[in-house]
Amino acid sequence: MSKPRSLDKSTKEDVSFIDRQPDQLTNQSVGQAEPEVPTGSDCAIAQQSSTQNINALPVDVLPPRLQEIINEANICLGFPKDYLAGAMLTAMAAVIGNTHTAEIMPGWKEYAILFTALVGSPGTNKSHPLSFAMQPLIDFDAEQAAIFNEAMKRYEAAMELPPKDRAAKGYDTNPIEPKRVRFTMQDVTPEAVHRILSENRRGLVLVSDELAGWFKNFNRYNNGSESEFWMSVFNHKAAMSDRKSSQSGVFIRNPFLCVIGTIQPKVLTELAAGNRNANGFMERILYVFPSVQSKVRWNRERKSPSFDIAAAWREILSRLIGIVPAVDSCGEIIPEDVPFSPEALDRLFSWQNEVTDRCNAEGSDTLTSIASKLEIYAVRFSLLLALADRACGDEKKLIDADIVERAIRLTEYFRVTAAKVQGIVSEDALTELQLAVLSELPGTFTTAEGVAIAAKCGMSERSFKRFIKDRKGVLFVHSAHGNYTKL
Repeated sequence: MSKPRSLDKSTKEDVSFIDRQPDQLTNQSVGQAEPEVPTGSDCAIAQQSSTQNINALPVDVLPPRLQEIINEANICLGFPKDYLAGAMLTAMAAVIGNTHTAEIMPGWKEYAILFTALVGSPGTNKSHPLSFAMQPLIDFDAEQAAIFNEAMKRYEAAMELPPKDRAAKGYDTNPIEPKRVRFTMQDVTPEAVHRILSENRRGLVLVSDELAGWFKNFNRYNNGSESEFWMSVFNHKAAMSDRKSSQSGVFIRNPFLCVIGTIQPKVLTELAAGNRNANGFMERILYVFPSVQSKVRWNRERKSPSFDIAAAWREILSRLIGIVPAVDSCGEIIPEDVPFSPEALDRLFSWQNEVTDRCNAEGSDTLTSIASKLEIYAVRFSLLLALADRACGDEKKLIDADIVERAIRLTEYFRVTAAKVQGIVSEDALTELQLAVLSELPGTFTTAEGVAIAAKCGMSERSFKRFIKDRKGVLFVHSAHGNYTKL
């Protein structure tokens, strides 16, 4: 298997903050026109509005074999590349689980935990790519469920006998109640999440075709403690549950739990409700949000895939599932650390410093919060891509500079989509006066022009300046000194 191609020099020098975009691929369904991508190594902030419109998940950061599967599924099945790539990344992260870590600094280790939302309007073909990516895990769980059922029958039969008679019947004298091994969860209660997670120490993924069903349950128990639980899980912190409905307290030392599901743009405001847009919950989610939101047409002329893409995908996941981790005396997994090369760390630190400088210069709390979570994801993507490479035949045992470059490009895609989501949520939360001013503002304007327009709408200069400052990077981009562009 060939190794992923290296990024060219212009790509390596062009990854920065939200106003700069990495090289993009067209990831929409076949038959839709490819948008023109701005050229040059430095896209100015004033171009942010147009570049956001063509933002596409950079599928070429993935190993070549995964790219082949995604391209075939796109051409032959009409799966949008963004959705399938995002779902595949999450599936791989789930099966890797607690088996591997990446240490970015002494004592700071990251696991490949992903919270992923496939955002799209009705009819944009979100669910089929999600089902395709998760099917090998569903099949694995079905096989394990059958094994569990047989083991449970044997356990129950043994328990019906007196201990002294069990050995004669071929049973253990003190049988251990079997646990169901699995990778996926779906519509489960909070109590079930804790129990299943405690029984599956490698890791799990919560698959929710409609993410609204996930977060709408947050306030049903203990005044929103579920939101805090999920934020703790995102950070891989020990979790515990002492609810009255539990027979005993549940303690999970190393919880690994990914989340993935679909959501419509109009439901994003509900995701942001309940203080979730203020406590950092929203920023923990990766938004796969294709620019083209058209309903996909059926096409009788589509060809069959040139190879068995389902089998190829299953083979890759099987290699990751086949990882057998070491465990300690308590049964806890001992993760293998995947080290960064010195050059990889240099590149990662340089990128983080550049983003931090831009955050400090912009002064936007929203963009700073997004950046803080995405730098965590950059480390996780580095780990995930390194292990994806291994599953596709690469024998490298470390995270090199090429992998970091690919991880950065992937991270920058999610910076744009996070800002896009914040723009939707922010606009829905505007007052009537703010909406009126936003409507009257042209695509580009100076501070003086904006103040004059706001005054005509009845907004004071001070309120207007605070308005654009609070929405900087979400509704507006500071394109030059005293100049702004609407997103």
